Amino acid sequence: MDPMRRSPSPCSSRPSSPRTPPCEMLGYVGIEAVLDQLKIKAMKMGFEFNIMVVGQSGLGKSTMVHTLFKSKMWKSTVPGLGTPTPQTLKLQSVTHVIEEKGVKLKLTVTDTPGFGDQINNDKCWDPILGYINEQYERYLQEEILITRQRHIPDTRVHCCVYFVPPTGHCLRPLDIEFLQRLCWTVNVVPVIARADSLTIEERETFRRRIQHNLRTHCIDVYPQKCFDEDINDRILNSKIRRRAGGKFTYS
Repeated sequence: MDPMRRSPSPCSSRPSSPRTPPCEMLGYVGIEAVLDQLKIKAMKMGFEFNIMVVGQSGLGKSTMVHTLFKSKMWKSTVPGLGTPTPQTLKLQSVTHVIEEKGVKLKLTVTDTPGFGDQINNDKCWDPILGYINEQYERYLQEEILITRQRHIPDTRVHCCVYFVPPTGHCLRPLDIEFLQRLCWTVNVVPVIARADSLTIEERETFRRRIQHNLRTHCIDVYPQKCFDEDINDRILNSKIRRRAGGKFTYS
């Protein structure tokens, strides 16, 4: 046997074809199994979702959160029944684990009692914006560490539900000024609170006026156009916009 002659390699054991790479792998890599592994891992760890509710007292914030997640997150209080109005805005967060069909959701709701309830509401949004930015900064600092935790607690505010008083006219200067700042830091979902206090015609007129205010003052609410890059996301976002008309109502 000629010592200079090599035995044929697995890649040359059969002729190549235009459709078959010359060095086709003989085994199974299993890349598709990665999706199953990620799904199993995510199901074990669960998900985190942090929302903030902003609005004046008596607009039904607690009731909406309880109804939305079918769970009593906190004890709601009614102004005027022995409950003093907060003199300063103090953020309050409560965390609740919701499990449905084996999927766990760690839900954190941050309330903003005292927002817009004072005579002078100048810069009453500063504590809210400061809190949102602080949570993002804290998460970023953990993320950039070379040696970081296996699971970084996510305290970022993912969504802010803003309750618009049912005046029937348009957005107040307070609403406009705050929303202009808020939409740059977090996903904003405006809600017409106590919509049952308006007739259907009044509610639709109010909705259109608010939409006009949002466009006029360049307030970008969820879902933003930048989320339409993926075709599937674009279809879903279009359905949300059609159903909500750019605005949610809550009775």
